[in-house]
Amino acid sequence: MFVKPLPDRFTAGAVEFEIMTKGEGKPLLFLHGALGVDADDPLVARLAKTNKVVVASHPGFGLSSRPDHVTTIDDVAYAYLDLVEAMDLQDVTLVGASIGGWIAAELAIRGSDRFSKLVLIDPVGVKLGSREERPIADVFGLTNDDLPGMYFSTKEAGLAAMHELKFPDLPEEASVRHARNRETLSLYGWAPTLYNPKLLSRLHRIKAPTLVLWGDKDHVAGVDYGKQYAAAIPGAKFDVIPGGGHLGYFENPDEYAKRTQAFQSAGRAR
Repeated sequence: MFVKPLPDRFTAGAVEFEIMTKGEGKPLLFLHGALGVDADDPLVARLAKTNKVVVASHPGFGLSSRPDHVTTIDDVAYAYLDLVEAMDLQDVTLVGASIGGWIAAELAIRGSDRFSKLVLIDPVGVKLGSREERPIADVFGLTNDDLPGMYFSTKEAGLAAMHELKFPDLPEEASVRHARNRETLSLYGWAPTLYNPKLLSRLHRIKAPTLVLWGDKDHVAGVDYGKQYAAAIPGAKFDVIPGGGHLGYFENPDEYAKRTQAFQSAGRAR
Protein backbone atom coordinates (compact mmCIF):
# COMPACT_ATOMS: atom_id res chain seq x y z
CA MET A 1 0.00 0.00 0.00
CA PHE A 2 0.81 3.72 -0.17
CA VAL A 3 2.93 3.49 -3.33
CA LYS A 4 0.60 3.52 -6.37
CA PRO A 5 -0.27 7.04 -7.61
CA LEU A 6 -3.87 8.18 -7.84
CA PRO A 7 -4.86 8.29 -11.52
CA ASP A 8 -6.09 11.85 -12.03
CA ARG A 9 -5.18 15.49 -11.39
CA PHE A 10 -7.49 18.34 -10.38
CA THR A 11 -6.45 21.91 -9.68
CA ALA A 12 -8.34 23.88 -7.05
CA GLY A 13 -7.06 27.24 -5.89
CA ALA A 14 -3.28 27.06 -5.86
CA VAL A 15 -3.03 23.27 -5.36
CA GLU A 16 -2.81 20.60 -8.04
CA PHE A 17 -4.30 17.56 -6.31
CA GLU A 18 -3.50 13.98 -7.14
CA ILE A 19 -7.05 12.63 -7.03
CA MET A 20 -9.27 9.61 -7.61
CA THR A 21 -13.05 9.18 -7.85
CA LYS A 22 -14.65 5.76 -7.45
CA GLY A 23 -18.23 4.52 -7.35
CA GLU A 24 -21.62 6.15 -7.72
CA GLY A 25 -24.18 7.62 -5.37
CA LYS A 26 -24.07 10.13 -2.53
CA PRO A 27 -20.70 11.94 -2.49
CA LEU A 28 -18.19 10.99 0.19
CA LEU A 29 -14.88 12.80 0.62
CA PHE A 30 -12.22 10.61 2.23
CA LEU A 31 -9.21 12.29 3.88
CA HIS A 32 -6.37 9.83 4.30
CA GLY A 33 -4.11 9.04 7.24
CA ALA A 34 -0.50 9.69 8.17
CA LEU A 35 1.09 7.27 5.70
CA GLY A 36 -0.74 8.64 2.68
CA VAL A 37 -3.10 6.98 0.20
CA ASP A 38 -2.77 5.13 -3.06
CA ALA A 39 -4.97 3.79 -5.86
CA ASP A 40 -5.59 0.48 -4.06
CA ASP A 41 -6.79 1.91 -0.74
CA PRO A 42 -9.03 -0.84 0.70
CA LEU A 43 -11.44 1.40 2.62
CA VAL A 44 -12.02 3.57 -0.45
CA ALA A 45 -12.84 0.42 -2.43
CA ARG A 46 -15.44 -0.68 0.16
CA LEU A 47 -17.02 2.75 0.51
CA ALA A 48 -17.26 3.05 -3.29
CA LYS A 49 -19.77 0.18 -3.30
CA THR A 50 -22.40 2.59 -1.95
CA ASN A 51 -20.98 6.07 -2.60
CA LYS A 52 -19.23 8.28 -5.08
CA VAL A 53 -15.93 8.48 -3.21
CA VAL A 54 -13.52 11.33 -3.83
CA VAL A 55 -10.03 10.92 -2.39
CA ALA A 56 -6.98 13.10 -2.91
CA SER A 57 -3.47 13.16 -1.55
CA HIS A 58 -3.18 16.08 0.88
CA PRO A 59 -1.06 18.99 -0.39
CA GLY A 60 2.56 17.82 -0.21
CA PHE A 61 1.62 14.14 0.10
CA GLY A 62 1.89 11.68 -2.78
CA LEU A 63 2.07 13.67 -5.99
CA SER A 64 -0.11 16.61 -4.88
CA SER A 65 1.60 19.98 -5.07
CA ARG A 66 2.29 22.07 -1.97
CA PRO A 67 2.54 25.80 -2.66
CA ASP A 68 4.94 27.70 -0.41
CA HIS A 69 2.10 29.29 1.55
CA VAL A 70 0.63 25.91 2.56
CA THR A 71 2.52 25.12 5.74
CA THR A 72 -0.12 24.18 8.36
CA ILE A 73 -3.22 21.99 8.73
CA ASP A 74 -5.21 25.23 8.74
CA ASP A 75 -3.90 25.91 5.21
CA VAL A 76 -4.72 22.34 4.16
CA ALA A 77 -8.30 22.74 5.39
CA TYR A 78 -8.79 25.79 3.19
CA ALA A 79 -7.23 23.94 0.25
CA TYR A 80 -9.86 21.22 0.68
CA LEU A 81 -12.63 23.80 0.88
CA ASP A 82 -11.36 25.09 -2.49
CA LEU A 83 -11.45 21.52 -3.84
CA VAL A 84 -15.00 20.83 -2.63
CA GLU A 85 -16.24 24.10 -4.10
CA ALA A 86 -14.37 23.64 -7.39
CA MET A 87 -15.89 20.15 -7.78
CA ASP A 88 -19.28 21.52 -6.65
CA LEU A 89 -19.75 18.70 -4.16
CA GLN A 90 -22.99 18.98 -2.15
CA ASP A 91 -24.50 16.95 0.70
CA VAL A 92 -21.10 15.34 1.31
CA THR A 93 -20.28 12.72 3.91
CA LEU A 94 -16.85 13.74 5.19
CA VAL A 95 -14.64 10.88 6.41
CA GLY A 96 -11.16 11.46 7.80
CA ALA A 97 -8.62 9.12 9.40
CA SER A 98 -5.62 9.99 11.59
CA ILE A 99 -4.24 13.30 10.31
CA GLY A 100 -7.11 13.24 7.80
CA GLY A 101 -9.49 13.18 10.77
CA TRP A 102 -7.77 16.30 12.10
CA ILE A 103 -8.25 17.98 8.73
CA ALA A 104 -11.89 16.86 8.63
CA ALA A 105 -12.52 18.37 12.07
CA GLU A 106 -10.92 21.64 10.93
CA LEU A 107 -13.22 21.64 7.89
CA ALA A 108 -16.29 20.92 10.00
CA ILE A 109 -15.70 23.75 12.50
CA ARG A 110 -15.66 26.20 9.61
CA GLY A 111 -19.37 25.59 9.14
CA SER A 112 -19.65 24.70 5.45
CA ASP A 113 -23.18 23.54 4.63
CA ARG A 114 -21.73 21.25 1.97
CA PHE A 115 -20.96 18.60 4.63
CA SER A 116 -23.97 16.63 5.85
CA LYS A 117 -22.28 14.00 8.03
CA LEU A 118 -18.86 13.57 9.61
CA VAL A 119 -16.97 10.37 10.40
CA LEU A 120 -13.66 10.66 12.25
CA ILE A 121 -11.46 7.55 12.40
CA ASP A 122 -8.81 7.77 15.16
CA PRO A 123 -8.26 11.50 14.52
CA VAL A 124 -5.46 13.51 16.05
CA GLY A 125 -5.50 17.29 16.31
CA VAL A 126 -6.51 18.23 19.86
CA LYS A 127 -4.47 18.70 23.03
CA LEU A 128 -5.85 16.89 26.05
CA GLY A 129 -4.47 16.62 29.57
CA SER A 130 -1.97 18.85 31.36
CA ARG A 131 0.99 20.64 29.85
CA GLU A 132 3.29 17.79 30.90
CA GLU A 133 1.10 15.02 29.49
CA ARG A 134 1.59 13.70 25.95
CA PRO A 135 -1.66 12.01 24.87
CA ILE A 136 -0.42 11.68 21.26
CA ALA A 137 2.72 9.63 20.66
CA ASP A 138 5.73 11.35 19.13
CA VAL A 139 5.90 9.53 15.80
CA PHE A 140 8.63 11.69 14.31
CA GLY A 141 11.57 9.87 15.86
CA LEU A 142 10.49 6.53 14.43
CA THR A 143 12.54 4.61 11.90
CA ASN A 144 10.90 2.82 8.99
CA ASP A 145 11.20 -0.38 11.02
CA ASP A 146 9.24 1.23 13.86
CA LEU A 147 6.31 2.41 11.75
CA PRO A 148 4.35 -0.86 11.45
CA GLY A 149 4.17 -1.41 15.20
CA MET A 150 3.09 2.17 15.91
CA TYR A 151 0.47 2.67 13.24
CA PHE A 152 -1.14 -0.78 13.36
CA SER A 153 -2.45 -3.07 16.09
CA THR A 154 0.69 -5.21 16.00
CA LYS A 155 3.97 -5.04 14.13
CA GLU A 156 2.97 -8.19 12.23
CA ALA A 157 -0.30 -6.62 11.11
CA GLY A 158 1.58 -3.50 10.06
CA LEU A 159 4.12 -5.47 8.04
CA ALA A 160 1.27 -7.24 6.26
CA ALA A 161 -0.47 -3.94 5.45
CA MET A 162 2.77 -2.24 4.39
CA HIS A 163 4.15 -5.16 2.41
CA GLU A 164 5.07 -3.01 -0.57
CA LEU A 165 7.17 -0.59 1.52
CA LYS A 166 10.32 -2.71 1.41
CA PHE A 167 13.35 -0.50 1.93
CA PRO A 168 15.81 0.02 0.32
CA ASP A 169 14.36 -1.87 -2.66
CA LEU A 170 11.48 0.47 -3.51
CA PRO A 171 11.31 1.86 -7.05
CA GLU A 172 12.39 5.50 -7.21
CA GLU A 173 8.86 6.87 -7.74
CA ALA A 174 7.55 4.98 -4.72
CA SER A 175 10.51 6.08 -2.60
CA VAL A 176 9.89 9.71 -3.49
CA ARG A 177 6.21 9.30 -2.68
CA HIS A 178 6.94 7.83 0.74
CA ALA A 179 9.61 10.46 1.48
CA ARG A 180 7.21 13.29 0.58
CA ASN A 181 4.56 11.81 2.87
CA ARG A 182 6.90 11.69 5.86
CA GLU A 183 8.40 15.10 5.15
CA THR A 184 4.99 16.78 4.82
CA LEU A 185 3.62 15.06 7.92
CA SER A 186 6.58 16.54 9.82
CA LEU A 187 5.93 19.99 8.36
CA TYR A 188 2.29 20.00 9.44
CA GLY A 189 2.61 18.14 12.71
CA TRP A 190 6.10 18.53 14.20
CA ALA A 191 5.53 21.29 16.73
CA PRO A 192 3.25 21.06 18.53
CA THR A 193 3.07 17.30 17.98
CA LEU A 194 0.03 16.55 15.84
CA TYR A 195 -2.40 19.05 17.32
CA ASN A 196 -3.77 22.56 17.03
CA PRO A 197 -3.86 24.19 20.51
CA LYS A 198 -7.12 25.96 19.62
CA LEU A 199 -9.06 23.11 18.01
CA LEU A 200 -10.47 21.59 21.21
CA SER A 201 -12.20 24.86 22.12
CA ARG A 202 -13.73 25.03 18.62
CA LEU A 203 -15.16 21.53 18.30
CA HIS A 204 -18.50 22.76 19.67
CA ARG A 205 -18.96 24.52 16.32
CA ILE A 206 -19.41 21.20 14.51
CA LYS A 207 -23.05 21.01 13.45
CA ALA A 208 -23.01 17.89 11.26
CA PRO A 209 -24.01 14.57 12.87
CA THR A 210 -20.72 12.97 13.85
CA LEU A 211 -19.42 9.43 14.39
CA VAL A 212 -16.01 8.90 16.01
CA LEU A 213 -14.51 5.43 15.43
CA TRP A 214 -11.56 4.30 17.55
CA GLY A 215 -9.38 1.21 17.39
CA ASP A 216 -8.79 -0.29 20.81
CA LYS A 217 -5.18 -1.05 19.81
CA ASP A 218 -4.35 2.52 18.74
CA HIS A 219 -0.76 3.11 19.87
CA VAL A 220 -0.67 6.75 18.67
CA ALA A 221 -3.59 7.97 20.80
CA GLY A 222 -5.55 5.68 23.11
CA VAL A 223 -9.25 5.07 23.57
CA ASP A 224 -9.55 7.59 26.42
CA TYR A 225 -8.24 10.29 24.08
CA GLY A 226 -10.90 9.27 21.56
CA LYS A 227 -13.69 9.39 24.13
CA GLN A 228 -12.73 12.90 25.19
CA TYR A 229 -12.44 13.99 21.56
CA ALA A 230 -15.96 12.74 20.82
CA ALA A 231 -17.36 14.28 24.02
CA ALA A 232 -16.27 17.73 22.83
CA ILE A 233 -18.42 17.44 19.66
CA PRO A 234 -22.15 18.07 20.26
CA GLY A 235 -24.19 14.89 19.83
CA ALA A 236 -21.26 12.81 18.57
CA LYS A 237 -21.49 9.03 18.69
CA PHE A 238 -18.41 7.07 19.80
CA ASP A 239 -17.70 3.48 18.73
CA VAL A 240 -14.71 1.27 19.50
CA ILE A 241 -13.36 -1.13 16.87
CA PRO A 242 -11.97 -4.26 18.56
CA GLY A 243 -8.45 -5.06 17.38
CA GLY A 244 -8.10 -1.84 15.39
CA GLY A 245 -4.83 0.08 15.33
CA HIS A 246 -4.35 3.76 14.54
CA LEU A 247 -4.67 2.91 10.84
CA GLY A 248 -6.97 -0.02 11.54
CA TYR A 249 -9.01 0.61 8.41
CA PHE A 250 -6.22 -1.12 6.49
CA GLU A 251 -6.41 -4.14 8.79
CA ASN A 252 -10.21 -4.50 8.71
CA PRO A 253 -11.65 -2.24 6.00
CA ASP A 254 -14.97 -4.10 5.92
CA GLU A 255 -15.75 -3.23 9.55
CA TYR A 256 -14.87 0.44 9.15
CA ALA A 257 -16.87 0.67 5.93
CA LYS A 258 -19.88 -1.10 7.49
CA ARG A 259 -20.02 1.27 10.44
CA THR A 260 -19.51 4.33 8.24
CA GLN A 261 -22.24 3.28 5.82
CA ALA A 262 -24.68 2.44 8.63
CA PHE A 263 -24.12 5.85 10.22
CA GLN A 264 -24.52 7.58 6.89
CA SER A 265 -27.92 5.98 6.32
CA ALA A 266 -29.16 6.56 9.89
CA GLY A 267 -30.66 9.67 11.47
CA ARG A 268 -28.83 12.20 13.59
CA ALA A 269 -26.78 10.72 16.44
CA ARG A 270 -28.17 11.46 19.94
